[in-house]
Amino acid sequence: MAGLGFWRLAQENPDWTAVIEEAGAEYSAGEVLAAANQTVHALRALGLRDGDGLTLLMPNLVEMVEIYAAALQAGWYYTPINFHLTGPEIAYIVDDAEAKAFFCHVRFADIGLAAVAELERDGRGLPKEALISVGGDIPGFTPIAEFRAGRPTTPPENRSFGTAMHYTSGTTGKPKGVRRALSGQDPDVMAEYGTVLPGFFGITPGGGGVHLVTSPNYHTAVTQFGGNALQMGHTLALIDKWTPEGTLEMIQRTKATHTHMVPTQFHRMLNLPDEVKQRYDVSSMKVAIHAAAPCPQHIKRAMLDWWGPVIYEYYAATEGGGTIATPEDWIAHPGTVGKAWPIAEVKAFDDDGQEVPTGTPGTVYMKMAVGDFEYKGDKEKTQANRHAGFFTVGDIGYFDEDGFLYLCDRKIDMIISGGVNIYPAEIEGELLRHPAVGDVAVFGIPDEDWGEQIKAVVELNEGHTPSDALGAEIIASLDGRLARLKWPKSVDFTDQLPREPNGKLFKRRLRDPYWAGHDTAI
Repeated sequence: MAGLGFWRLAQENPDWTAVIEEAGAEYSAGEVLAAANQTVHALRALGLRDGDGLTLLMPNLVEMVEIYAAALQAGWYYTPINFHLTGPEIAYIVDDAEAKAFFCHVRFADIGLAAVAELERDGRGLPKEALISVGGDIPGFTPIAEFRAGRPTTPPENRSFGTAMHYTSGTTGKPKGVRRALSGQDPDVMAEYGTVLPGFFGITPGGGGVHLVTSPNYHTAVTQFGGNALQMGHTLALIDKWTPEGTLEMIQRTKATHTHMVPTQFHRMLNLPDEVKQRYDVSSMKVAIHAAAPCPQHIKRAMLDWWGPVIYEYYAATEGGGTIATPEDWIAHPGTVGKAWPIAEVKAFDDDGQEVPTGTPGTVYMKMAVGDFEYKGDKEKTQANRHAGFFTVGDIGYFDEDGFLYLCDRKIDMIISGGVNIYPAEIEGELLRHPAVGDVAVFGIPDEDWGEQIKAVVELNEGHTPSDALGAEIIASLDGRLARLKWPKSVDFTDQLPREPNGKLFKRRLRDPYWAGHDTAI
């Protein structure tokens, strides 16, 4: 594995294509490295030192990669921010991350300026020199070309490995940064260690690989898998705005060899007309990794039928992980999310902290062999999700006799109706089989007799019109596949479910109105 690490590879061979943007622009490794080096020199002149943080509000464009490559060779914390947030929410993260610089793309100027105004109002503003605009001018910001102007393109001295600090969305309260201690070690050496994870999925260094980035950069998996691909010498093909057909076009155009996706993206690509799917050659794809949400079995099988045995699944979290299921594992154990990574342990405990028997659902806990974390500024939260050295993000699951893990649902999403635990993910997967259902969310709402009853909110595919009759038909489609106690009592329709581009569903936004005024609201 000797000789990995983007900075080393780019110096040895500056001509390989490091980045392909969706619009068509291509950038060599030498160009990306030169811009990253200039960024380090400019930020150090601004006063940034080891352990400082920088934040960015950026779409999937080359500057994102340049800023990443700068932060991780200069011992800084790299925090991309969700551009769907509001100004005050962005200001909170910039402040909480103790960021010494804030990069904002002109596309997000409105919310970036709102964040800056919020910080200044509270006396926490950054100096103008630390506000850097990308892609155009933003009032009060320094354009990135001007910020870098005159700075050397040569490598900085005293390099040390930085790391990403992503913010978890959380179920209550404000998001928390998942912070890991910096090693102080050589960036190329540390980056080489990081390439162990892709190896679990059969991804190997070099060889002209192309990693397709399908989700926004503020997601942990995008930074993890995309960053590691870059450190292995692969090209990053960046999708700016995801569409089902656009993804197929990018695979064909760039001859993408591996990617990271979520089940919602699978479902929407599968819903394309057959003539559209057959229009594109996806045979270059060797490894398509998915996670972030439960994948209904019929969707997984359909993807395996279409793309072949290249669909890998894993279970992990921003905090760490996790498990992996190869295509062969999943075919032999349908529905599993796999076994623990070689560098991780995974167990399930009951509410008393005892490990549960085989086949019994419990709260899933994980432990990484390396890289422990803390929630920045929240020791109480850091300790609250720990047990016997393991941590949890609140998922419920069980193990089979062969040691394969199966997830039921998030603990907070579990419905308790008449004392019975009901897992919405199972119901959602079955409802998605109905041809009218484009997307669906299932959750519990108040019921005087049963405590909770099951509600489904459905986003219809094109060509279907909401009606009571269609709602009844969708519920009836569960006959013979799910016990009646798991059937939704009613269906509501919506034009669009509140999902992030990575597939994460904001179920609480749907659920909260039904619980308004109830003391048992969750």
